[in-house]
Amino acid sequence: MINYLPILILFIVAVGFAVTNVALSAVLGRQKPGVEKLSPYECGIEPIGSARERFSVKFYLIAMLFVIFDIEVIFLYPWAVAFKSLKVFGFVEMVIFIGILFICYFYIWKRGGLEWD
Repeated sequence: MINYLPILILFIVAVGFAVTNVALSAVLGRQKPGVEKLSPYECGIEPIGSARERFSVKFYLIAMLFVIFDIEVIFLYPWAVAFKSLKVFGFVEMVIFIGILFICYFYIWKRGGLEWD
């Protein structure tokens, strides 16, 4: 257990630093809320309507699909860098990976996941 003592000390220092910063900002910071300060702000445009507007679930689904496909494409870069050293095994593995990616993309397309209604 003595080997974990530096990690415990680092954890205590990190938590103490975070708590101290939050406490100091609450005590020393200016707290003068006003109408302008409490109003929602977006690109200098005066807010119209409620700031609690609901978004369609379709927006979140397309955003998640975008993130998922971006992350999968990011895996292509290390493969491209190490392509020569991976030889046939790396090529076959990447063909399988891209095949699964296209099957998923085709499934989402046929299910209407990319339609913006």
